[in-house]
Amino acid sequence: MKGEEGSLVSNHVRRQAIIVLDFGSQYSRLIARRIRENHVYSELVPAETTLEQLQREKAHLDIRGFILSGGPASVYDAQAPRCDPAILQSGLPVLGICYGMQLLAHQLGGHVAPARGRREYGPATIELQSAAGDQGRAAEIFAGLAQADMAGEGRSLKVWMSHGDSVDQLPPGFSVLARSESNPCAAIAGPGGLIGLQFHPEVTHTPQGREILRNFLFRVCDCRADWTPGSVIDETVAQIRSRVGEARAICALSGGVDSAVAALLVHRAIGERLTCVFVDTGCMRAGEPEQVVETFSRHLHIPLIAVDARQRFLARLEGVTDPEQKRKVIGEEFIRVFEEEALRLAQEQGPISFLVQGTLYPDVIESAGRDTASTATRIKTHHNVGGLPEEMTLQLVEPLRWLFKDEVREIGLALGLPEEWVWRHPFPGPGLAIRVIGAVDEQRLETLRAADAILIEELRRAGLYRQVSQAFAVLTPVRSVGVMGDGRTYAQVVALRAVTSEDFMTADWARLPYDLLARVANRIVNEVAGVNRVVYDVTSKPPATIEWE
Repeated sequence: MKGEEGSLVSNHVRRQAIIVLDFGSQYSRLIARRIRENHVYSELVPAETTLEQLQREKAHLDIRGFILSGGPASVYDAQAPRCDPAILQSGLPVLGICYGMQLLAHQLGGHVAPARGRREYGPATIELQSAAGDQGRAAEIFAGLAQADMAGEGRSLKVWMSHGDSVDQLPPGFSVLARSESNPCAAIAGPGGLIGLQFHPEVTHTPQGREILRNFLFRVCDCRADWTPGSVIDETVAQIRSRVGEARAICALSGGVDSAVAALLVHRAIGERLTCVFVDTGCMRAGEPEQVVETFSRHLHIPLIAVDARQRFLARLEGVTDPEQKRKVIGEEFIRVFEEEALRLAQEQGPISFLVQGTLYPDVIESAGRDTASTATRIKTHHNVGGLPEEMTLQLVEPLRWLFKDEVREIGLALGLPEEWVWRHPFPGPGLAIRVIGAVDEQRLETLRAADAILIEELRRAGLYRQVSQAFAVLTPVRSVGVMGDGRTYAQVVALRAVTSEDFMTADWARLPYDLLARVANRIVNEVAGVNRVVYDVTSKPPATIEWE
């Protein structure tokens, strides 16, 4: 990574890494996550990245192998994305998954065509074959996985397929490692650690997929399992020291685990030259400003300034209904507040050059930031990525920019962050402004604050807060007819949202008990003025996002 953009990897340590080339699969980021789960560092790069670029821009990495992701294209189409031939000829192991396997075959002299049998979408069974010839380390991809049947003959694995094209002619030197009922080339291997899998080992629907990826890492690529919270902390602290030097910094503290971990890492690197700034935008949850200041002061012992900017933010948001515009307004206003605080502090402490943010990898991906794969499209602008103003007087330090949420939590625990803070549900930087659908004003915020507090209180009381990854209330722009006290009402509708997720790139709606939902709904319509209806969102991500805006 480029040190000037908050890389996790120190320029002084050649960290072993697997490079994932993104050909547009919805699972590309999941592949990188699965690699990291095995304590091996992984980066996702655009499909068109060349070996020469990697050698120049990733010189601090000891690249041990490559993975070619799946993708929606057909390799025989004229505009289909290709892999740099030098990568395939580098002598390093290459694992092609789905489209990646077809591309491997196509570029090395094989042939790919629309499947002659039925196309395979969903669960499938593959039968392992004995490789013809000596495929060396590539043949280790299925080592120790499949069991022989009762007769001691066939060896099979359950996998998950999603493809319409198939390899119908192998490249020279390749052999078949597995076949399915409809596909004679479900897995292939070639010399020098070249492997193709027509199925997706990265998804949970392939039961032994994680073991297959472990074989690739440790048997084929000979990786070390040293990408651990301790190593991340050491390398990040070294990188921050190199980046910031003797300068001073302020940290945008939101009260969530991301900004808290970022603050702890930077404080470990530069000590008292860091000051944290908590900005009350008026869009916080009930009691949150007081809780953040108290908890942070008690546990972290880092200088903290609390800024009351409620009226300022609400004035900027007046009349703004478009969610993208809300994010941009809030992102710009945040920066202006931090710049002003930096100028004020500079009069007491000396110049401040850097702003620390808790930006995560999913934020970058969804905002289609400049560091993501080129196939990414913007889903929504995160206030701390695409919502930043073009002109800024402070330079950004983002030590978590390449981490997923679960990795940040592991690091937070290793740094001694209290568990109640580590496991707090994520709260978006724009706050309740993007949970009030439509126009934002003080009254609507108060209504939402009260409803949200009831949901979280009841979740905790039921012992389900930790079982749910994120839960919140949404104030919709809808009004509905109701009956209260024998009289007609025409009042607001609150939607409840609760999801389970490992990395927040995908999520499923939480199956909360009906009696819990009934209690929450009953309390909201009885205790929150102006609300007469509560609904529950049962949409996964995708197709929805977790937040409504």
